[in-house]
Amino acid sequence: MKKFWKLAAVATAASLVVAACGGSDSSSDTTAAPAASDIKVAVVYLGVPDDKGWTYQHEQGILELEKEMGITVKRVENVPEGPEGVSTFEQLAADGYDLVFATSFGYGAPMAEVAAKNPTGCFEWATGSKFLLTKAGGGTYADFAAVPANLGTYFGAAEEARYLSGIAAGKASSSGKLGYVAAFPIPEVLRGINAFTLGARSVNPAATVQVTWTKTWFDPTLEKQAAESLLDAGVDVIAQHQDTTAPGVAADAKGAKWVGYNSDVKEAAPKAWLTAPTWNWGPYYIKTAKAVAEGTCPTDEYYGSMADGMVTLASFGESVDADTQAAIVAKGEEIKAGTFAPFTGPINDQAGKEVIAAGVKAPIGDLLSMSYFVEGVVGSAKG
Repeated sequence: MKKFWKLAAVATAASLVVAACGGSDSSSDTTAAPAASDIKVAVVYLGVPDDKGWTYQHEQGILELEKEMGITVKRVENVPEGPEGVSTFEQLAADGYDLVFATSFGYGAPMAEVAAKNPTGCFEWATGSKFLLTKAGGGTYADFAAVPANLGTYFGAAEEARYLSGIAAGKASSSGKLGYVAAFPIPEVLRGINAFTLGARSVNPAATVQVTWTKTWFDPTLEKQAAESLLDAGVDVIAQHQDTTAPGVAADAKGAKWVGYNSDVKEAAPKAWLTAPTWNWGPYYIKTAKAVAEGTCPTDEYYGSMADGMVTLASFGESVDADTQAAIVAKGEEIKAGTFAPFTGPINDQAGKEVIAAGVKAPIGDLLSMSYFVEGVVGSAKG
């Protein structure tokens, strides 16, 4: 890899970037940066680009990057999380890739391991945080200063759109029993379930959200079975933190409603469709690649939002009435303006214990390390 930047200082959790697309303040060294068309960029996918979910949405951002910069990005698909990912990142480093994006939570430790051995490359990890790589966060690095200085993280406040989708679900449910097909009990997923529940209960105070864990990000058969089990238990709205449309297909078959995730895929189950939290990755991918081409490796912990456009809400289904749509749009504008945040107290956990005091907005560090379920969630936050 070309050594053409001066490495940025490692950011702490408190310094997460929440507004405009992040980039390190580091200046380039005296080595000339390559032309934008000369940089080698790769992206590592957990699944395949046509999954109509998580990987599909990242692929849309990569396509925007290629168009904007006139380059071809190398895709590496179906890469398992965990230690098996090390060989993939090692090969990309050996092949001279200047910038590598890793698009799943379980890639964090493997990417950090390879980044430490290849200090002239720029490595970007989606959905994680550097805290989780430290011993305090369950990782192996002593502290933030020990995390490789050429590793950046990027994600966004999906909880904002999750809350809004919860409003749609709460309004759509006649029974007040909602179901949620969820992958793994990590902070990202717990945060989303809680935000969805808070949104639903803001319009339907007695609503409950029953959670079923699949322990997989991508398994259409298992996801469909999980949704069917919830529907058989009496829920009339299905939400999900999964990478396929299978839960929606199951909801549609039972005449229930569906809140998707990642992409606007109304066509998969149009009668069931309510809306979905979605992503716009393109601007971040473009900005990051341009920074690398100009001699900087962005290593701050970027956390996008609805305000900057990384987090979005999909189109509404036909069954979402005009009043509900208007209420969701209005609440969305409050979120963008910063006058409302989903995790503002008073909020209690499942046991009725106050976890966020009245009038207090949960700090970003608490959101990124969330380990509990809020009142109204049925199921275990431990998986």
